[in-house]
Amino acid sequence: MGRAFKLVLSIDRFLLLLIAVVVGASLLPVRGVAAGWVDLAADLAIALLFFLHGAKLSRAAIVQGIGNLKLHALVLASTYLLFPLLGLALVALLHGWGNPLLLSGLLFLTLLPSTVQSSIAFTAIARGDVAAAVCSASLSNLLGIFVTPLLVVLFMRADGNGAVSSWHSIWTIAVQLLLPFVAGHLLRPVIGGFVDRNKKILQPVDRGSILLVVYSAFSAAVVNGIWTQVNVADLAGLLGLSAVLLAAVMGVNVLTARLAGLSREDFIVLLFCGSKKSLASGVPMAGALFAPAHVGLMVLPLMIFHQLQLFVCAALAGRFRSVADARAAAAAIPRTEAEIAAAAKAAGVPVPEACLPGVTANLALLERHAATLRGTPQ
Repeated sequence: MGRAFKLVLSIDRFLLLLIAVVVGASLLPVRGVAAGWVDLAADLAIALLFFLHGAKLSRAAIVQGIGNLKLHALVLASTYLLFPLLGLALVALLHGWGNPLLLSGLLFLTLLPSTVQSSIAFTAIARGDVAAAVCSASLSNLLGIFVTPLLVVLFMRADGNGAVSSWHSIWTIAVQLLLPFVAGHLLRPVIGGFVDRNKKILQPVDRGSILLVVYSAFSAAVVNGIWTQVNVADLAGLLGLSAVLLAAVMGVNVLTARLAGLSREDFIVLLFCGSKKSLASGVPMAGALFAPAHVGLMVLPLMIFHQLQLFVCAALAGRFRSVADARAAAAAIPRTEAEIAAAAKAAGVPVPEACLPGVTANLALLERHAATLRGTPQ
């Protein structure tokens, strides 16, 4: 668990800042006229966030990985078919048992696109197909700007629990998210080089936008009594439901990869890109789609799921990397007398012919011991 925790922090360090912002909004929520200015700043931050997303979308990376259509179709099916079906099933099963807004938030998170940064990072750590991960994650986010609002309108009709009631929200999404995204991508030939060279400088702008939106949303939620509506049992329940949802999606994806005959590298892409939901897209979309007083409760399940998915995927990525490295190391070990003789000659270490059988046996014994220590016995 300690190794997984370090890996998560190395990929997504702003999780601690996210928790701090929620605590800060709970203790010092913005009110009155100041709340209006913070909301305006949050809207501008959302536009800037999606402008940068568009500018960072590399067409070359998409072209490089777009050929694997079967894999991309499976990732999109996991993101926009499997997840929503499971979300609808969970909400129907729990109807009347929990806070309706939290259940709506649980359904909302299943309608969101996949993450980009962490999906690609975990795929690279696990020795998967990084180019395909870039393509799948980017395509998921691009489609999410259109698909998620449509799914929200389709599955989350007005019922007094914060769901949208009209197509006006689609227009809000188009103006607030899509137009900046398209503008950023169209300007990529001009500013793309600067964006790529200065990712570390722009990262605080990217994540700062999310933190500002979260502060604005939770301030409104605190003013409207979120912590009188949510208790420790609710948070524990959300964590448990998130674990069930994540385990179900990953289990189906493992089975799907086997039935589809995916290679190990493609299986890793499906597992990581097809099992995540984007906080960076979800929080701004919630702000555009739902009433301000409800946004905090609506994104709370997403925030819990987001952190859980990072810890689980970090542990899995580390495990996959260890197995891949062990296999690569095992494949490089000479086993036959001919291979040992060739390796000895290349290294300039003479091995008398009479000693080759003993050297071969000793290498085989050492290989078995090393495999046992790695946890991958032969």
